[in-house]
Amino acid sequence: MTHHADDDVDRHGGGAGLRLARGNPAGDALAASASLPLDRNQAILEAAKQVGAILKRAGHLFALAGSVAVYAHGGAQNLQHDVDFAIRPEDAEAVAETLRATGLAVRTPPEDWLLKADCLGQQVDLIFELAHQPVTTELLTRADELPVDSVLMPVLAPTDLLYSLLSAFSEHHCDFGAVLPIARSLREKVDWEALRRDCGDAPMPDAFFYFLERLEVIGPRTEEGRR
Repeated sequence: MTHHADDDVDRHGGGAGLRLARGNPAGDALAASASLPLDRNQAILEAAKQVGAILKRAGHLFALAGSVAVYAHGGAQNLQHDVDFAIRPEDAEAVAETLRATGLAVRTPPEDWLLKADCLGQQVDLIFELAHQPVTTELLTRADELPVDSVLMPVLAPTDLLYSLLSAFSEHHCDFGAVLPIARSLREKVDWEALRRDCGDAPMPDAFFYFLERLEVIGPRTEEGRR
């Protein structure tokens, strides 16, 4: 979600021929027979539901992240090219084995902060470092239990979700336009003072806060928040 590796949109293409797993919790996630619609957003949601259900059944600590997490919190259904889950670094190997046991392909990319899996023709990123910081138990336990369509699963809290996006801004990647609609849709659920405090005086997040103020998405920083 917060790092920006090359995406696999062209390789994955659309959702034709996707299959939805069901039945035995320990069974093969690729052995089901229900065909999915061609709509890409729905295909991404189905992949998120599938992997989330597998991780829940296995008892792993995790949280949904990325654009599907924004959708779960009530944001627009304008999903990006993959599904993101946050997991702890120490759980990465066990999570990979759980997914492989259901028939999903899991691979280790050159980046050392995530694993990648393929589910229902969609890319799934299993991220154990957000904004250059390891995913922690504290972060995951702050997650909200929310429905993703029909499947309940832990979803990164809105403030944590925005922090991961803003902290990833750099001179090489600073796309305010991509984060602005997320900030608009979640603004009532975000602790903006805490977010300002946690981002410190880093220039890119600070510029984004100024941008949000000028657009009247958020109010100006309070005196208490400056302390």
